[in-house]
Amino acid sequence: MKRNEFLSLLFLGGSTLSCGRQPAESPRMYQNPLPVAFGDPFVLYDSADRQFYMYGTGGGARNGFGVYVSPDLAEWKYAGQVYHGNTADSWCTGSFWAPEAYKVGGRYFLFYSAQWRNNPTNELENFRIGIAVADRPTGPFQDLRNGPLFDPGYPIIDANLFVDNDGRNYLYYSRCCYKNPVESEIADYARKQGWYDEIEESWVYGIELKPDFSGVIGDPVLLLRPPLTMSDRQAEWESRSVTSREVNRRWTEGSFTFRRDDTYYMMYSANHFAGENYAVGYATAKSPLGPYSKAANNPVLEKNSARGGDVTGTGHNSILFSPDDREMYCVYHGRTSKTGNERVVFIDRMEVLADGRLVVNGPTTHPQPLPKFRAEL
Repeated sequence: MKRNEFLSLLFLGGSTLSCGRQPAESPRMYQNPLPVAFGDPFVLYDSADRQFYMYGTGGGARNGFGVYVSPDLAEWKYAGQVYHGNTADSWCTGSFWAPEAYKVGGRYFLFYSAQWRNNPTNELENFRIGIAVADRPTGPFQDLRNGPLFDPGYPIIDANLFVDNDGRNYLYYSRCCYKNPVESEIADYARKQGWYDEIEESWVYGIELKPDFSGVIGDPVLLLRPPLTMSDRQAEWESRSVTSREVNRRWTEGSFTFRRDDTYYMMYSANHFAGENYAVGYATAKSPLGPYSKAANNPVLEKNSARGGDVTGTGHNSILFSPDDREMYCVYHGRTSKTGNERVVFIDRMEVLADGRLVVNGPTTHPQPLPKFRAEL
């Protein structure tokens, strides 16, 4: 099943045509940040009612997830909580993060991260990935099973689903930094400076999913991790949480994968999600399970405070596509001087250039034309 069966947008560019002597209508505008206090935002367009549905972390939901609804990507209305966890009979107890919703076969599937109740050794981070299903994008979503999708033996978060052209499903996720200290030149440097005794890391993995989402096929494959050497061109921006002494961790998380021709693009976030250095890069491969090579023009989305702006902490993005994949919009969270520590949602234009480079035209806070669209299905 192709992605366009559950993400079907057609953005119509250009200005509005005038009839007779009537003046051309001015394009509608929107402005970042949007009035949505979500982290890890994900937008689903449902052709059944021609509405956008945004899911994310927080936003007022307690022990679960809420949803905002919009007809145009600019005006958003909270539609209530769509999933409730931490019930007497649920597998999960807390830390509800990073939901992504997909329409497949007329039903809606919610992939999410949460704390697993099965925790005999009382681990502080016992996160796993669950899947819930509903008949409507506003829920209520019910778990497919009373347990996580699978257990790799370590805590995992940030599920992302990719459906390839041959209909095969792939799940991408992040192993948590928790109890994963890694030796590297950055770790050696931090010890010599007297900053930290060890540096923990999170890594991105991929694994094939069964067609009915009931489980996984094969073993996870390690796809992305922070650089081992300080001479690596990615090391500076991916290590800022350590070098700025925010925390003794380096993250590779919040991945989102898509395909352009015969190339697979995986966007990912690095650095502390609660800090100003959270930023986005990408890597490419010729197979959905790699090997992936990080791009030379990373990071493609980062704070603009050093350039006179007031946006920081930009990361954990998803993407909106047109059916022909020629129009792309990056959906992500960030912070401004006005919003403080609260994460809010941004939507900015992005593109893949003729030479294969991915570019995000953000972060922006100025008014810009609102994308126009119509449903194809």
